[in-house]
Amino acid sequence: MPDPHPPRAVPTGGGRPTDLVIVGTGGMGRELFGIVRAINARAGDGPVWRVLGFVDDCPLEGNVKLVHQMDMRLLGPTRWLADAPPGTHVALGVGDPRRRRLTDESIRGYGHPAATIVHPNAEIGPDCVFAEGLVAFGGARVTTNVVLGRHVHLNQNCTIGHDVELGDYVSVNPLAAVSGYCRLAEAVMVGTTAAILQFRTVGRNAVVGAGACVTRDVLPDTIVKGVPAR
Repeated sequence: MPDPHPPRAVPTGGGRPTDLVIVGTGGMGRELFGIVRAINARAGDGPVWRVLGFVDDCPLEGNVKLVHQMDMRLLGPTRWLADAPPGTHVALGVGDPRRRRLTDESIRGYGHPAATIVHPNAEIGPDCVFAEGLVAFGGARVTTNVVLGRHVHLNQNCTIGHDVELGDYVSVNPLAAVSGYCRLAEAVMVGTTAAILQFRTVGRNAVVGAGACVTRDVLPDTIVKGVPAR
């Protein structure tokens, strides 16, 4: 988990925008590009980010076409990052937590910092700590005294209650709610509209199915679904 120091890799606007490469041409990567555009549109002192393009090791033709329609380009596979300009940041547009972890591990050696991308309509409350790579979509709400690990993804209109800890690569999908004092370990996936009640622990690599209600702890490498989740 991150230590309680100010977050890194969060440009604030003004002066030259920071170069950014998005990893992944799929839906998550293109949604991430939309967040970046929203950030730049709200930046009063000029754009915060300058998106150089996308990288993808296994791009689908349809996804590449959609990237081109956004007036963006596919730069190449992730090894393109080896020669990226100094100071380039990367944002992981990879929805699945386990794949996001593997992607991060494969590109970290290139030495580029992970960008923190927070939509202007997301809220990160006081006394929260987050590591590099946080992505918060519009409508995401993080209350207070929350710890967020590396490359956590908080999707549209999800809610993270007080005194929660989310490990590295956790994904909380749209409209899901994590109640106070919960602990979600590395690479947990919380499905759309799911609810995790207070004081619960969800183990590493576990999946909480869409619409589930977690009323007791979830073991690592487990998939639970239903109300109550089993």
